[in-house]
Amino acid sequence: MIRMILKILKWIGLSITSLLLLIILVGLCFRLFRDKPQPPGKLVDIGGFKLHINSTGKRNSKPTLVIEAGAGGHSEYYNWIAEGLSDSMRVVRYDRAGIGYSELSDTPRDPETVARELHALLGRTGESPPYIMAGHSHGGHYIRVFKQLYPNEVAALVLLDSGHPDERERLPWPPSPSWLNSMYYTGAVLGDLGVLDLYVTLFGNIMLAPGLPKEVTDRYDDYFLDGKYLWGYLKEQEWHKSLEEMSKKVMVKDTLPIRVFAGTHLNEKALREMGLNPEKMRANRQKMQEEMAALSTNGKVFFLDGGHFTIFTKKENADIICKEIIELLGELEH
Repeated sequence: MIRMILKILKWIGLSITSLLLLIILVGLCFRLFRDKPQPPGKLVDIGGFKLHINSTGKRNSKPTLVIEAGAGGHSEYYNWIAEGLSDSMRVVRYDRAGIGYSELSDTPRDPETVARELHALLGRTGESPPYIMAGHSHGGHYIRVFKQLYPNEVAALVLLDSGHPDERERLPWPPSPSWLNSMYYTGAVLGDLGVLDLYVTLFGNIMLAPGLPKEVTDRYDDYFLDGKYLWGYLKEQEWHKSLEEMSKKVMVKDTLPIRVFAGTHLNEKALREMGLNPEKMRANRQKMQEEMAALSTNGKVFFLDGGHFTIFTKKENADIICKEIIELLGELEH
């Protein structure tokens, strides 16, 4: 009886191992024979690696809007903003090293390095100041650092549901589960083996943001042809605390115009399951968004009917943001 059970277990083990090897083999074939992705913008060498930049609108003497994505975010998320402003001003979207279509870099992902790489990218592609720097989520921290390094090149700040430097202390978010990073590492390895690409091909992409056109979201599949995207995100994550601390140091009162756009939607069910009060969290977040606008003598805050991403992936929200940026542009020209 025991011998039979052992034989069954051995057969099950061999079957599972064979299936895993087959999946990896198919995944590697996907990597070898799939066509290379065609980014909507262009890849520009800034010194040993290439960053993806996607610019729209005519070059002129007006300020250029430069969009910095949130943690792990890519330039495609801001499609409606770029499209809505293309007739009024120059808009630059890009992907940080390892993210989206950009290549991985061996350089550290500290905030100053990221800001200097963006500055080099703008210079090498012929973009010139003044810039209106727009930052979503963690991108809000990055653009504050950029402004600190290049104060004479920044004409205004636009914060899109941006993180507040004190957010970790003032909002009782529970710590990320210890297994989460292990999951990202596993995903990155599976990506390098082609398994992630196989999964996306069979079951679809999980990164879709509501409201964006299909031709945009279809390009998300390109990000998982290998593990590059997840490796890039993991490298960035190591510097998040440093980024927030530096952002706190440079968050000072100024006359520089600031426009803050924040979402009002929260996942109330999830918050309650974590023992948190959604209304209290919403009120605290609103107060912090108002504080960021109040840093400027020319600061305004707008609360939109959307969440952390849908404040700009839904066209009706993006239209509101575009309208206010065009008004801001008019103010800067007078």
